[in-house]
Amino acid sequence: MSTNQIRLLLVPLDDIVVFPNMNVTLTVDVGNEDRVFLIPKHEDEYAKVGTVAEVTDRIRLPGGGNAVALNGLYRGIAGAAVTDSQGRLFIEVEERRDDESADGRIRELEREYRAVVEEILELRGDDGRISAFVRSITESGALADTTGYSPDITFDQKVELLERLDVRERLELALELQRERLALLQVRRRIQEDVESGVEQQQREYILRKQLESIRKELGEDEASVVEEYRAKIEDAGMPEAVRGEADSELSRLERMGDQTPEATVIRNYLDWLLAVPWSKRSEERLDPQYTREVLEKDHAGLEDVKDRIVEYIAVAKLRKERGVEEDRRSGAILTLIGPPGTGKTSIGESIARATGREFVRMSLGGIRDEAEIRGHRRTYIGALPGRLVRALRDAGTMNPVIMLDEVDKVGADWRGDPSSALLEVLDPAQNHSFRDNYLDVELDLSQVFFIATGNPSTRARRACASSSASWARSCARRRQRSPRSPRRRRSRSTRLRYETHSVARSSSARPRSGRRCPGSRPVSLRPPPAATSSSSRRRRTRTATSSFSPDSSAT
Repeated sequence: MSTNQIRLLLVPLDDIVVFPNMNVTLTVDVGNEDRVFLIPKHEDEYAKVGTVAEVTDRIRLPGGGNAVALNGLYRGIAGAAVTDSQGRLFIEVEERRDDESADGRIRELEREYRAVVEEILELRGDDGRISAFVRSITESGALADTTGYSPDITFDQKVELLERLDVRERLELALELQRERLALLQVRRRIQEDVESGVEQQQREYILRKQLESIRKELGEDEASVVEEYRAKIEDAGMPEAVRGEADSELSRLERMGDQTPEATVIRNYLDWLLAVPWSKRSEERLDPQYTREVLEKDHAGLEDVKDRIVEYIAVAKLRKERGVEEDRRSGAILTLIGPPGTGKTSIGESIARATGREFVRMSLGGIRDEAEIRGHRRTYIGALPGRLVRALRDAGTMNPVIMLDEVDKVGADWRGDPSSALLEVLDPAQNHSFRDNYLDVELDLSQVFFIATGNPSTRARRACASSSASWARSCARRRQRSPRSPRRRRSRSTRLRYETHSVARSSSARPRSGRRCPGSRPVSLRPPPAATSSSSRRRRTRTATSSFSPDSSAT
């Protein structure tokens, strides 16, 4: 590597790096100088190494400016700078020409560099001229400097390559930079191929879809007919205004995106469930206490207190309707049937539905621990479905059926939610007129549904009621006198339900103002409890109230 000290005119280049053997044209005034020193500059910071360039031509621009054509010769290290009388800056330059000797390692780097560059040019779609130019370069330093022509190399990387005075180190750095370029181009090519294959697949699907549309049009089953079919169904469904707006919005989305997209299947399922709800269908209700009594007597033997309570419920509803009493959503009653399994709770619900002319649907709540069973899943989940209330209305086909909530006392709760809290919104008359299912995401009016809840008695609740009720004890004594067997004999379940409800009915009629309930029992009192005046009277009222409600009774 030869060295020599010369003084040259300094030409700073903002964010531009000129390498040896590179031809550039710059709009600068170099006067009569034949050689200049080109040094890269970035934000008032100069590089340590520049390029000694020869002025090959002076050009007069149309606007009166001057330009020069320069050809890079070799590298130079910047030294001390001085200013002449004309204000031009000259700098001492230490010449650093490349060493032409090459060892085996340099030859190996040259071969590898050419192979990487040819692969890059192939990925970029070179026509062969640049490859021929690279192959024609015999000097190792000049071969490494060809990296400076790459548009993907940054300014800092070019300056670093310019400052590598040793040919071997320069080749290693140039090879590293070209390998990074190659890896980046390969990734881009794979992405481009994937995109092109996707576009080709979309074009193929588009052509096939158009052909399928033509076939459907010939068969009279085109996509427009599907949308029109949904629109006609929505028109005939009698939906509320808010629900109709949601259905029209989803139908517009389906019409825009087409019937073959994955999202279209989700929208069609949603529209099918909206149409499955009987928004405008009501059963003609029959409020006839005498007919209700006949149906109950025909279907069930005994259970007089249960029948009386049901007939009273129907009679009060009939009177309210005849006298024009407006329905108050803040008040309401729910029949609750509590007794051992097999005592006829479900069949009583069926008889009530038949007597009132309503449809009957049974919902088994035993063992439910997921709140989504009541409220439904959100549509963002895979396999989402509405809750059991929506499915019950679909099965009933009317908005005023008799829905039996079977085994309501066996509802559980875990990390998935508390179904009992969701049931509160369903059963509360102040809330169920605007029940919102997570899947449908529209309001459902459940205020016209006749809810009947059933449950099984707890042993502790039955023992507490029996021990604190004198009427219970007298009834048990009379039963022991009638039967020669032991008082602990096993009766049929229907008989146990009949005797237990009968004794409760008698005790209830004796003290109708009782408002308290025994532990573990579900029924709710019809009247509020009176204020206690003393501890003794409070104890008497507690014993009487406890006997008024048994786990094996039907109450509201």
